[in-house]
Amino acid sequence: MKTIIALAVVALIVLFFVAQYNRLIRLNVGVDEAWAQIEVQLKRRSDLIPNLVETVKGYAAHEKTTLDAVISARAKATTASTVADVAAADGMMTQALRGLLAVAEAYPDLKASSNFLSLQEELSTTENKVAFARQFYNDNVRSLNTAVKTVPTNLFAGIAKVSVREFYEVEDAQSRQAPNVKF
Repeated sequence: MKTIIALAVVALIVLFFVAQYNRLIRLNVGVDEAWAQIEVQLKRRSDLIPNLVETVKGYAAHEKTTLDAVISARAKATTASTVADVAAADGMMTQALRGLLAVAEAYPDLKASSNFLSLQEELSTTENKVAFARQFYNDNVRSLNTAVKTVPTNLFAGIAKVSVREFYEVEDAQSRQAPNVKF
């Protein structure tokens, strides 16, 4: 009888260890998935930029500085790799898009262009998706970081090779807001 009880206790301890290990792995995979969603949405936004720039070029060819800023921000956004670099590039892109949309305000024909309006709508939708992806990522990071720092899962973090992850934060307070695309 003592052997059965001892085996049952050992089995429960093993199941507890496995459950904690698997929980950490699931949380870590969730953070990776959430990060991938941010990258997908930023790529989508980046893919819209050339079309938007070309549309604006047709109406406002002499606004070269603004167009160059958007193109430069897009280039930086596509090469960023760490959370901090992506957040910084994202902030630059948001600022550049604000400038581009401000140029559009000065050209009534451009504001009335169906192509431009369509691109603006796509950009607005994408900005909402980017914001949701950021929030989803940070929610997943919070869950993982909490698990890594609290007992009993903190005892298994090293074994699972899971560590605290960095939150997605935009440094510039103005960059934290989506571009204003209203007329």
